[in-house]
Amino acid sequence: MTVSATLVLANHRPEIIPLARQLMAVHDTILLEEPPEKCFDPMLDGKISIDTYLEDQDLEYPEFSHKMARVLRERHRAGSRLVQIEPFIEVLLSIHDRFANGEGPQDLPAGTEMYRVYRAEHLATKALIDFYRASGRDDFDATLDAVKRFAKADAQRFALRDQMRAEAMVALVQNSGKVYIEAGQIHYPLWLELKRRLPAGFPLQVHFLMTAVVRRLGYHRHLFGPGDLLTLYYRFHPRDRFDNEDLFAARALIYNKLILKEEIAADADTYPHTRDELEVGSVTDQLSLDDCRRLYPLVRRASTPTSREIVAGYLGLRRGRG
Repeated sequence: MTVSATLVLANHRPEIIPLARQLMAVHDTILLEEPPEKCFDPMLDGKISIDTYLEDQDLEYPEFSHKMARVLRERHRAGSRLVQIEPFIEVLLSIHDRFANGEGPQDLPAGTEMYRVYRAEHLATKALIDFYRASGRDDFDATLDAVKRFAKADAQRFALRDQMRAEAMVALVQNSGKVYIEAGQIHYPLWLELKRRLPAGFPLQVHFLMTAVVRRLGYHRHLFGPGDLLTLYYRFHPRDRFDNEDLFAARALIYNKLILKEEIAADADTYPHTRDELEVGSVTDQLSLDDCRRLYPLVRRASTPTSREIVAGYLGLRRGRG
């Protein structure tokens, strides 16, 4: 049996599903970015409906989840092996269960995997809360510092998550034919974690699922927002500072006010999320640190449509002055 692995990077949007479906069809095994769910196999077998399978799950992207479940059922019927494998989330859910039953952090033995997961999640959540508090005050520099602290904590959380997932997948990857590994774009460093654990020369490739679409839309850039770039830098260089970290943090503040948050289920064949991410990224790429300092007080409490008008007007005036 020919063995190889493809790390397929894409965010969970309805528009990625046709491309994912096409690529899954040429792989023997599909490793999903989700913890094991007891009703997964009955759903694949058609013993329970997709709606029943998903009804008790906290779905961030419901349309994506429903459409992907249909694709997974199709792949199961075609003979593909499907494995849910996301140990960090699995452990985190077990911690939630323990806490719901009256235990607390003091009951988690130090040095254990469970404690490491709790600690990483706790620090990232605390940093996020600190950011929300800072962003509620009229202090741009304090907000920038809070963005950077959260990005560092998030990078540490992703590092542990990627390490745990790579460790859990490495044996499967070597013994399951052609393997499709599902992962969000922010998990790009997962390929390094896998490469460190796989035998030298093992055929592992990285595939950004939307690259061809991005080129077709006339762009020659990535889909990472400035906040993702900041997090990835801290992920690869956890002990270093870099010249543009304040700029990336500042652009992230503006980007988050401009990007569409809601799942767009209609017109998936026109790639609405991809277009939006490309357009907003192209806008924030034009902003200097001083631009962001001027813009943030104007958009901080504004809606997404209003924020877009403010930033477009600002850039128009800047071009006019130039």
